[in-house]
Parts: sequence; structure tokens; C-alpha cells
Amino acid sequence: MPAPKNLFKEALQKDEQLIGMWLGLANPYTAELAAQSGYDWLLIDGEHAPNNVPVIMSQLQAIHGYPVSGVVRPPSDDRVLLKQYLDIGVQSLLVPMIESADQAREIVKSVSYAPKGVRGVGAALARASNFNGIPDYLTTADAEICLLLQVENSIGVAALDEILAVDGVDGVFIGPADLAADMGYLGKPGAPEVQAVVVDALTRINKAGKASGILTSDPVLIATYREMGVNFLAVGSDVGVLGGGLRALRQKYI
Repeated sequence: MPAPKNLFKEALQKDEQLIGMWLGLANPYTAELAAQSGYDWLLIDGEHAPNNVPVIMSQLQAIHGYPVSGVVRPPSDDRVLLKQYLDIGVQSLLVPMIESADQAREIVKSVSYAPKGVRGVGAALARASNFNGIPDYLTTADAEICLLLQVENSIGVAALDEILAVDGVDGVFIGPADLAADMGYLGKPGAPEVQAVVVDALTRINKAGKASGILTSDPVLIATYREMGVNFLAVGSDVGVLGGGLRALRQKYI
């Protein structure tokens, strides 16, 4: 019996366009609500949300069984933390702040078993292997890991072509908020100067044959990115949807 099939990775390899939602509330209850809302993928954020390993696992458990894929963003490329994420069953990772091909290669090693990589062998204790219930897990796990890297500053953009050439990288996500700040447009990811860089980067990712991704709640930019063929597009967050809905409801009764 092999490792579970990564349907998210399979869809990206077919150049499909997948619509996603960011999860920042760090709660399995809201994660399950999002899971039954029709999105193709959900990003559980460990970088800017108060998520630790057990809370991330509880959200993965909550969305399991729904027709949606879970992607997890760690706070950094820390090898020990990535190992823990993989062992709790994360198959798709979005690793932030990538600035070089060397960094990308090290992350590929972190998520791969030897001889390709250095992922620790502890599958007998892991949820990922169904607690050693998947006899072929060690020999099949690597093929089902989807590694997405987040480029979000000028250094990373300058190194983008080299990053895209790294074997084992399935896709690259452009982080518009940090990129805008790095370019001197803090809080203005929609600025024309920023969007020119974003569009060029997304185009280069697609031309390289890798999956492209981005997050925005701007309807005009969403339409632009969809037309460009961006593969994994997040169109909002649970925080934004809940906060916006609460404020809109209150405004009706002022």
C-alpha cells in the first residue's frame, strides 16, 4: 500500500486552476466550515497565525474526508519543523521567504528521505503513515509531497529563474504584500509598480512549467490572475470573510 495520493499536486501537474482560501483563525471548527464551502484548497497558516504543530494537525483532521486539499505554510524553512509537519500528515507545503536556489535545494532535501534528502525516518510513530499502517510509506512518500516556495522580496525575484530550475520544486507562490513593502510600497500590493513585477514573475513561473500561485481579495486582480492561468489562487481568508461579514451586518442596524 503506497502513501496517500496527493490530489492537489496531481491537479497542479495537469495545469489546472485551483481556487483556495487562507485559514488564519487557528481553529478546527472554522477549518471544517471552510472545508465544506467548495474551495479546492485551504492554506493553514503557521507563519502569521497562532498555529503550532498540534493545532495544525487538528485542522488537518477536521478537513479530512471533505473534497478539499490542505496546504500548510510553516513560519520558516526550519528543517526540524518541516519534519514534524510531514510526520503529522502534511503533504503540501508552502515555505515562505525564499531567496536563492541553494535555499530551495536545502528545502527539497528536508522534505525527502535518503538518499535524495535528509528527512528523519520516524514513520512508525507518524500519522502520515497511518501509524505504520502503510507498509510502503517510506518508499512512496516523496512522490506525494508537493513543495511550493514563496518568493516575496526583490532578492527572491532576482533569483527566481534559478529557483525554478531546482529539481523537486513543484511551484512558486508570489507574496505581494511583502514584495510591495520591500519595493517601498508598504500596504500597497496593488500599486502598478508592484503589479508589474508580480505579473512578470507569475509569467516566468508558468513558462518554466511550474505551478504559479498568489493570494489576493481584489476582484480586479483575481480576474487578471485567472486570465493569466495562475494555478493556485487564494481569493480571501477566514479572518477577512468573518470580519467583513460581522461589520457588514452591524452596519445594517446603525
